[in-house]
Amino acid sequence: MLRIAVIDGQGGGIGSLIVKRLKEEFRETVEVIALGTNATATSAMMKLQANKGATGENAIIWNADRVDMIIGPLSIVLPNAMLGEVTASMASAITASASIKIFLPLNQEGIDIVGVDKEPLPHVIEKILEKIKERADV
Repeated sequence: MLRIAVIDGQGGGIGSLIVKRLKEEFRETVEVIALGTNATATSAMMKLQANKGATGENAIIWNADRVDMIIGPLSIVLPNAMLGEVTASMASAITASASIKIFLPLNQEGIDIVGVDKEPLPHVIEKILEKIKERADV
């Protein structure tokens, strides 16, 4: 079974949408682990049927190499992003992980990714689902 960590912070809105679509699309063929930088984000993702959830720096660091795939906004690999919720240790653990990583190129931290089209969040999430299908046999 494919183990997917969805990492989000602040209110967990982006992560919640990702968890919802993962569970709708793949049902029980994937295990979704909600990792929040804070309890509000974790709780929001758990409400949308993540299989497991954990909160904080240690949970993110510990799980980064224990999943097959990590999904979240680009800001999860930027130290001090999300109003300081993302620590340098979190960002380092995520980027160093051997897991497949899929990031949403959202411009919340004043960083623009050149060559990436701006699309509504639901469209970007659909592209995530396609990437998962390409990279994993689910």
